[in-house]
Amino acid sequence: MTTTTLAVLVPLLPFLGAVAGLLLGRTAPGFVRPLAVLPPLAALGLAVVVAVRQGGEQAVSAATELTPTGSVPIELALYIDGFAALVAVLVGLVATCVQVYSTGYLRNDPRYPSYAALVSLFTSAMLLVVYSGDLMVLLVGWEIMGICSYFLVGHYWETPEARAASIKAFLVTKLGDVPFLIGLFALATDAGSFRITKILGNVASGGLDHPTLIALLLLAGVAGKSAQFPLHTWLPDAMAGPTPVSALIHAATMVAAGVYFVARLLPVFAASSAALVVLAVMAAVTMAGSALAALAQDDIKRVLAYSTIGQLGYMTGALAVGDRGAAVFHLLSHGAFKALLFLGAGVIIHAAGTNSLAAMSRMKDLRARVPDAYWTMTVALLALAAIPPFSGFFTKEAVLGAAEHVATGHAEGIPGAVGWIVLVAGLVTALLTAAYAMRLWLLAFRGHGPEAPDHGRQPIVMNAVLWVLAVPSLAFGLATGPLPDWFDGRDLTPTLTTSVLGTGVALVGGIITYGAWRHTMAMAARVPMGAVAAHPEGDAGLVEAEAIASHAPAYGDVASAPDPADPGRLLLGPLHRHAAVGFHLDAVYAALFVRPVQAAATLVRFLDREVVDTYVRGAGALPRWLGTAVRRAQTGNLQTYVSALLAGTVVLVVAALLVATAGA
Repeated sequence: MTTTTLAVLVPLLPFLGAVAGLLLGRTAPGFVRPLAVLPPLAALGLAVVVAVRQGGEQAVSAATELTPTGSVPIELALYIDGFAALVAVLVGLVATCVQVYSTGYLRNDPRYPSYAALVSLFTSAMLLVVYSGDLMVLLVGWEIMGICSYFLVGHYWETPEARAASIKAFLVTKLGDVPFLIGLFALATDAGSFRITKILGNVASGGLDHPTLIALLLLAGVAGKSAQFPLHTWLPDAMAGPTPVSALIHAATMVAAGVYFVARLLPVFAASSAALVVLAVMAAVTMAGSALAALAQDDIKRVLAYSTIGQLGYMTGALAVGDRGAAVFHLLSHGAFKALLFLGAGVIIHAAGTNSLAAMSRMKDLRARVPDAYWTMTVALLALAAIPPFSGFFTKEAVLGAAEHVATGHAEGIPGAVGWIVLVAGLVTALLTAAYAMRLWLLAFRGHGPEAPDHGRQPIVMNAVLWVLAVPSLAFGLATGPLPDWFDGRDLTPTLTTSVLGTGVALVGGIITYGAWRHTMAMAARVPMGAVAAHPEGDAGLVEAEAIASHAPAYGDVASAPDPADPGRLLLGPLHRHAAVGFHLDAVYAALFVRPVQAAATLVRFLDREVVDTYVRGAGALPRWLGTAVRRAQTGNLQTYVSALLAGTVVLVVAALLVATAGA
């Protein structure tokens, strides 16, 4: 088979698996799990073959126009360069791991067939985005992902949290998609085509008339899809969905789509210095703000959600300094260790019976109940904190090195201020990232108190997936040697300056957090230990089965007093309560948008009922009154009718005579 044919099959196989799963889910349930696992596994194998054949050399490009669409044609096109080939491998790997993990995690869920089909469709849509060479075809995959996320986040629709989270995710991402669509049309109008190769050629020749406007419109869509400030608020709430869905959305699909899109069209954004400054500021605020919020969260999945937002900020920061190689390099590394963190969190939640880190910190020997999750998550957290030699060190230092290169004036066409913004924010975030990673590890695995409750053993497939993902989390950094062939020849070796600074601040963050934890533990020893209410997780077949059966909420507040052993409270001080609620951004949106819209809806309802309906009722009352008057004249008496007819005749004759007389 040709490389083009294999590339077509990569997104097609998960799509066919989704269709078959939906059709056979009820009639042949025994085929559901094979149809969930085998198509993404086959797509992963084909993606690897495509990546090997592409080899970082000439991009694979093919196109066909299915039907005329006017002055700007829409083509079914492929464009696979080194970046696309590697991202497709990541998507296939994470999707396969999620599907295998879900066979154990949701083994007793009656809605598993539709869940598995939606995950396959989600995977197919992301692969379409990665391989597409036409922006309108890319938009199809972009929108399908948004629809799938709505259904997957709201999988446990019995709980109000899941329903609210799914609606919020859909609305916020659609809010960004509106300017995104306008930006695509404006870009195609300037370039005369939706084909990515033609657009990039047009940009290279200086053919864009409105680069700043186009870039800012596209950035709005990217901010929504990739959960960047200020459209990031949907991602932490999306934790109400099943944990495997969180891993898929956060690691390889949805949020990665926005970063990948900017990387694919980076010359468009680089054509506007103003757009790069906006991108850098957005990345800096996202990085630092999300890291502070992560340090204050009690729900283990919300910690990881804010962590994802911050790591995406690193990627957009790399794009702001014009280095798409560093951005995609970190995207690949982050996809592996973040998927591992979420899937490991699912194992911990099953063992602890709660999402709450405060509750876990009061459980002795929890790590002994989940040794696989303990060791693999330790690897993933070290990668997240960018501690050498784990993968996150190499990829994060590539971002910081690119920022340093621009900040010191070694890059043409990019303002030095952009480099300084990304570099300073990146170093501050590295400190905070190590702090919340250490906090999560200490609270989850170094608890004191009664022994953790025994909720049974985890399925083998769940633990096996963790070890599969631990390999790239540990060893992906070794790919800095061969990977430049797929990264436009970009040298991915960390620089000495950023390596020392980045590792230094990470170690400082970890040490400070450990010291704060020891101090709070000593203080907590003098405080009576209170009971902490469990957070039932939301996964039928595991912890959420009981929550759903009892109609209990999947998420809730810890019922007891705050955990006195939480080092985050000591580190953040008075800032803690603000960081815990995302710095009140949801409240700001409620005041600026939600309440005015609700007030407008109330006014419209009043006008509709009291004004419009009054006119409608009046229009119906007048004919009714006339009908009543006419009906009373219909007596059924013949003499009355003849008398009325004669009287009318007399009146008409008299009127005619009067008119004739007046005329004479």
